[in-house]
Amino acid sequence: MWVLFLTFTQLNIRKNKKSEISMKNKCLLWMALVWIAVSAQAGVVENLLPKPQQITVAGGSFALGKVTLDTPVLLAEWQDFITQAGGEVVPRSSRKIEVKLVPEIVGAKMNQEEAYRLKVSGKGITVEATTQKGVYWALQTLRQLEQKKGRFEACEIVDWPAFKIRGFMHDIGRSYLPMDELKKEIEILSRYKINVFHWHLTENQAWRLESKIFPMLNDSVNMTRLQGKYYTIEQAKELVAFCKAHNMLLIPEVDMPGHSAAFKRTFRHDMQSPEGTKILKLLIDEVCETFADVPYLHIGTDEVGFSNPTFVPEMVSFIRERGKKVISWNPGWRYKPGEIDMIQMWSFNGKVTPGIPHIDCRFHYTNHFDTFADVVALYDSKVYNQPHQTDDVVGAIVALWHDRLLSSEENMVLENNFYPSMLALAERTWLGGGSQYFDGEGTMMWNENTETYKNFAAFEKRMLIHKDKYFQGYPFGYVKQTNVKWNITDAFPNGGDMAKVFPPEEGLKDSYQYEGKEYGVRSAIGAGIYFRHVWGGLPTSIPTFYKDPKENHTAYAYTWVYSPKAQEVGLWAETQNYSRSEMDLPPKQGTWDYRGSRLWINDEEVAPPTWTATHTTKSNEIALGNENCVARPPIMVKLNKGWNKVFWKLPIGTFRTNEVRLVKWMFTTVFVTPDGQKAVEGLVYSPNKTK
Repeated sequence: MWVLFLTFTQLNIRKNKKSEISMKNKCLLWMALVWIAVSAQAGVVENLLPKPQQITVAGGSFALGKVTLDTPVLLAEWQDFITQAGGEVVPRSSRKIEVKLVPEIVGAKMNQEEAYRLKVSGKGITVEATTQKGVYWALQTLRQLEQKKGRFEACEIVDWPAFKIRGFMHDIGRSYLPMDELKKEIEILSRYKINVFHWHLTENQAWRLESKIFPMLNDSVNMTRLQGKYYTIEQAKELVAFCKAHNMLLIPEVDMPGHSAAFKRTFRHDMQSPEGTKILKLLIDEVCETFADVPYLHIGTDEVGFSNPTFVPEMVSFIRERGKKVISWNPGWRYKPGEIDMIQMWSFNGKVTPGIPHIDCRFHYTNHFDTFADVVALYDSKVYNQPHQTDDVVGAIVALWHDRLLSSEENMVLENNFYPSMLALAERTWLGGGSQYFDGEGTMMWNENTETYKNFAAFEKRMLIHKDKYFQGYPFGYVKQTNVKWNITDAFPNGGDMAKVFPPEEGLKDSYQYEGKEYGVRSAIGAGIYFRHVWGGLPTSIPTFYKDPKENHTAYAYTWVYSPKAQEVGLWAETQNYSRSEMDLPPKQGTWDYRGSRLWINDEEVAPPTWTATHTTKSNEIALGNENCVARPPIMVKLNKGWNKVFWKLPIGTFRTNEVRLVKWMFTTVFVTPDGQKAVEGLVYSPNKTK
């Protein structure tokens, strides 16, 4: 841009070299220079994620070079940062990085312990914070302000989190993850101000934390999945320290008295029995010692019948006596204020009890999320319908549950859409706000004129910039979808015959007459569209394209895709995003699903992939194969130069089937590069053939 502008300017000056440049030309030149300068500045500032609460662009930049460093905290971290940016710490320099601990960040409206003020000018960098935590977050923001190596955009930021709990949970009780994978996730997510790792350590399948007093608890014979896989006490302590170094709180969970079949197999006693409780207390003593530097212990209490009415109060009291605060699931044991330190709501039935701090996890189960639509809902959603932290709502956690065996940690990350979901949560819990809760507009981007669409499109743009810049080599199964547009028909009643043909198969129209009734066509945006969500049957369901979806209906979706050239491209397409917590059967070979869905591109039918899983017996111990589109290479298809017709037939029978318990009436379609890393550039998705 600079080259083009200077060339234009030089030509203009040459043209007028024998005469004085007019005032008009001078004004135009000045305005253009200002516009280009501002545009250059905005490029980095506008890409910050999460978006800061307050930011002022100052103009110019700071070149690191040789710099004097003055900091009371995080000395090693600052030195590493300077070195990695190509700078050098020297005793005296005109350039300076100064960190100050101050009593208060003026302007920060809440959570002063994590707030910071960051000022970057041509002469140096100044950071103010009340604690080391705020300094750490300022450093993460500064990393993103680097325009090029060693040069940082000038600005002033006053920033603070809207919620103090911003985290993720791994169910490693069911599916063990190596320490290297956990550290990798903690390190990268801490850069986006995620500050909690919830470690679900025990389950029916296995007790994954080493016990030295009861080593038989970790014996392979007492595990039903991934036998012999557990974390040593030394590894647990190491991970606590690693989390602390990355400004992240580790919350260990020992689920009780439910989800404890591994405990019962080992000791032949239920936790609620007198014998079981005695054993459990010895284990809890060991757990509290292992996690001595951690303030909380999560005790579960979900999905269980309580045979001993004194068990939960007794265990809460026991743990508190050991200096720990206690967290519990809701629904679970019913607490009154003062009887528990924090509650984590895990289902739509979870409700806030006034007087107790709560973590929102009600619709945050990525094991049920699809690749595209659910990220929209997560980003748009207010935390428990609150724009910011209250006394009773303190944050949110994204949970990854794995009732089903995992084939690899890479697929765990890809199929749970982990990183896009975490970046969406990072911004929503840091910045606050949101336009709705999950049960508001749900997963839909209805049109480009809504604030919901505009906000998500801006976030998506930033997220994909970060994907390219910081997530190379990470499993990141998301590409641009805000430009993908569809026309979708009203659903036709098929009477249970999912092969039945309806008028859209005979030709595309704005409306259709069928059996004396008119069926309209409406638009939708996104690479993934739900007609009925996985949670569509809940009393509080997530709204989808159809306000009141019915069984035994057939929908049609179509668009035209303009390609600037004839080319072979990859295709992500699916009609059922398989949950990681369901023992659903894979489709039969030659079919997309058990519903009779069909896809055509330019009137040529696209065959589904060859499914790698072929089992016909339902089991959680059979890992998913390539059922989900991000877990397989893209389908290679040809696009003609010009407009290409993409047409889906999408029938539905019943919402519960023998093969698939939680039927998702949905479809996913987007053209990607052959390696599946990016959306194909230069394509225009338009159901009306409008560029």
